[in-house]
Amino acid sequence: MSEDGPTANESVNEETPLLDDAVRKHEEVYNRFTPAQKRTITALISLAGLLPLFVSGTFIPSIPQIAKDLNTTGSVVNVAVSLSIFANAFGSLFWATYSGYYGRKPIYLTSIAFEAVGSFGVAISRSVPQLLVCRVVQAFGASSGLSVGVGVIGDIYKLEERGGASGIFFSAVLLGAALAPLVGGTTSHYYTWRAMQFGLSGFAVFCWFMTLFLQPETSQPGARGIDKARAAGEKRNWVWLNPLRSLGLLRSPNVLFLALEGAFVLLTDYGLVVPIAFTIGKRYGIHNEALLGALCIPLGVGNFVGAPLSGWLSDRIIVKWRKRRGGTWVPEDRLRAALSGAAIMVPCSVLFSGLVTQFVPGRLGLVLNLGALFVNGLGVDFVLTPSTAYIVDILHQRSAEATAASMCFRGILIALCVAFILPAIETFGVAATNGALAVMAWVGFGLVWSVVKYGDKFRAWVDVGFTDLKNN
Repeated sequence: MSEDGPTANESVNEETPLLDDAVRKHEEVYNRFTPAQKRTITALISLAGLLPLFVSGTFIPSIPQIAKDLNTTGSVVNVAVSLSIFANAFGSLFWATYSGYYGRKPIYLTSIAFEAVGSFGVAISRSVPQLLVCRVVQAFGASSGLSVGVGVIGDIYKLEERGGASGIFFSAVLLGAALAPLVGGTTSHYYTWRAMQFGLSGFAVFCWFMTLFLQPETSQPGARGIDKARAAGEKRNWVWLNPLRSLGLLRSPNVLFLALEGAFVLLTDYGLVVPIAFTIGKRYGIHNEALLGALCIPLGVGNFVGAPLSGWLSDRIIVKWRKRRGGTWVPEDRLRAALSGAAIMVPCSVLFSGLVTQFVPGRLGLVLNLGALFVNGLGVDFVLTPSTAYIVDILHQRSAEATAASMCFRGILIALCVAFILPAIETFGVAATNGALAVMAWVGFGLVWSVVKYGDKFRAWVDVGFTDLKNN
């Protein structure tokens, strides 16, 4: 033990009666809300979490119609997808940082207002530059839904419940992945793409009022920065914070490796969905926006099934391995639930889809592609849900910031890559492009495996303020 206190490794493995008492005392903060209140809070943050999925998912089937309406090309409109990913990445970092200081509820109210205004701006856009600017505002506002939502889960659910709660949250949120393309495509086909954007603005207003009247502040007592400032006698109502400071958490290999894996996994998702009108749609003669949106349903159903299943499984693994070790908690055990998705489901599904699209015509090819989309959606959540819960476990006091830092990093990587997916398909073919995405996904599996194997050593090597059982 060092003079400054126990190391990260010693903190994790220490088992004493004093520690047991501290753990029991700390768990009292999770009894502030009844189970019914927790369910209501989870439902409310899931509504807010639907926003970024609907913002992105409803836009993609509309790309051909938007390009025609604004007299441009699909590749140019596709830039709006990359810009919105950038805005979402930095927005999640911004909102998460300020939610740690001012609390979750004020940040939700502010960010959702941005999303409402941005959606309205997209709906009335008459030029590509106007569209791009409003998409940035829209995505920036919607970006709080996931990172701050994960922070709320960490606020109200204890360690052994967190994976399951995260799974339920992501399952509800990712229902948007199943519904958004269908809703966006159907609205665009039978009405106009602008009607969908007006609808998103109205939905944001609805979420704003629900949050205002029904959602309590969930930050744990004394944990907010403003509470600490007031306790120290400071009376400032506004402080300037540096959202980029949270990126310092990426110094930890545990956080960095999972951020990279998340980027590689989600890139397979974007690689299947973003160019779908020009790959599966073109190959099998599907040009109706509603039908193009419907093609994404299997992927969304895979998300919907995979999130709660993998979250539940990760909780069971934590309990099982902790019991096997005589009560010693090793956070990396949770990531064992992610290995099958990272090694098999994600890379094999995207590779299979590319080969089928290029070489298998007719109804059989379409059916096989739908199956590949379902497996990809399932696999993506088998990786992301345990990984997100793990980040909350090891950095509980900064869970929203850590999640946002990871999301920002992977969002930047994805944004840089997404713009090249369609040109790559046009140049090298869908099979070769999807094959490259599969290789990247297998690299990601190696990163997850290394954290499972050597995570305790990584935490001891670079300690960014990891939490232990006493404050988790």
